[in-house]
Amino acid sequence: MRCASIKPERIAEYKRLHGAAWPEILARISEYNIRNCTIFLRMPENLLFGYWKYHGEDFSGDSARMAADPRTRASWALADPMQVPLVSRAEGEHWSTMEEVLHHD
Repeated sequence: MRCASIKPERIAEYKRLHGAAWPEILARISEYNIRNCTIFLRMPENLLFGYWKYHGEDFSGDSARMAADPRTRASWALADPMQVPLVSRAEGEHWSTMEEVLHHD
């Protein structure tokens, strides 16, 4: 699970972008073993919360392949400037990692 903030003036654009997600990006998400990928927006704090389940065996490798994909990079180039990384994030993080404190199936 990860979180970031979003610039208030970019919220409508961010919603439009993700409401019409590129089919090839959705295919890449599945190809790299990510399922149940969801982004929530909490207003008025403008907090984005991302959740997904990883079903592969090499998260680092799949993440690196996804990050190297040209179409994925193009998608991130549109969305990333709309976001504001949290001040408390770890070095190198854009979206901050969150600690899971409860899980129930």
